[in-house]
Amino acid sequence: MSDYTRFVGLDVHKDTVAVYAVASDGVEGATSVIANDADVIAKVMRRIAKEAGGSSAVHCYYEAGPCGYTIYRQLQRMGISCDVVAPSLTPVRPGERVKTDRRDARKLGRMGRAGELTAVWVPDAGHEALRDLVRAREDAQQDLLRARHRLSKLLLRHGKRPAAGVQAWSRAYEQWLDALSFEQVAQTIVMEEYRQQIREARDAVARLEGQMEVIVLGSPLRGMLESLQALKGISFITAATLAAEIGDITRFEHPRQMMSYAGLTPSEDSSGETVRHGKITKMGNAHVRRVLVEAAWHYRHTPGVGKVLERRQKGQSAQVKSISWKAQVRLHKRYRWLMAHGKAKTRAVVAVARELVGFVWEIAWAAKGQGAAQAS
Repeated sequence: MSDYTRFVGLDVHKDTVAVYAVASDGVEGATSVIANDADVIAKVMRRIAKEAGGSSAVHCYYEAGPCGYTIYRQLQRMGISCDVVAPSLTPVRPGERVKTDRRDARKLGRMGRAGELTAVWVPDAGHEALRDLVRAREDAQQDLLRARHRLSKLLLRHGKRPAAGVQAWSRAYEQWLDALSFEQVAQTIVMEEYRQQIREARDAVARLEGQMEVIVLGSPLRGMLESLQALKGISFITAATLAAEIGDITRFEHPRQMMSYAGLTPSEDSSGETVRHGKITKMGNAHVRRVLVEAAWHYRHTPGVGKVLERRQKGQSAQVKSISWKAQVRLHKRYRWLMAHGKAKTRAVVAVARELVGFVWEIAWAAKGQGAAQAS
């Protein structure tokens, strides 16, 4: 950081950007609010770079938000260093009650100069596109779930129930819906509209999943995705979500860093010799945390390699298969131990998810080593 002579805080919004620059010796400049326009931003940053003695002497900071990484990439092209920082980890002074764009820009500049900001990982354009596709599929899946709930509640209100043993949304359930009718025509119309919404959402999920498979085939992350699927509970969708949200898992030097990234580490409130651990922090990527917890539920069951898992493991190295089996044995044992000691099922599964991170990290490193060996 000693090479920088200007630290610039940017408070970015849809239409405006508040800009504040502070010199390395603490001399502060004026705070200005400019239009969120590429040409205007470039003009202002060139002026700041000229005052600083060159683009390489400027370091910018702005908080991650809905405006994405457009400004980050523009500054990188200009040769200006930039960090996108985590808003949840930005320090807040006790008693601070006034919040404006100019104040936020000044705070970012000053804290950036002091080294008190935490930067987030910024994906490249191709990786961000994969993330958008994965999240679009997740949105479509949520739309499908909401559409099914609307129809279920309509049927419940009017006492319409399938025969015992008919599983919801199975083929038998769909056949029951085909034969179902209401006394009032309006209610039959509502049911058919809801069913059409379900069909459209289901088709959208299928289309997006098909496109994900096509994109992943040409992705440099393909080898890692295939290796991750050797783990019980991690299907293609889960592996694709991990790859899209995390990127190269081997960028974490230790599994605990990845646990923290997913927000699965327990909170702590300690003082003196008293140490208290609480619920998980949830200070991390919610998408990663969700799929890991979903995968962790599979480790309730006795270890074994079924037909589906055997098919996913086909072509994987002996090392990857060994890690997968070790994960099954250890995590199932961990789950049983926690349940035997009176832990709630959901808490036990979250604890298993936290340990599952370590095996995901180990698989990623094994896949990287396997890819390097094949390349040589």
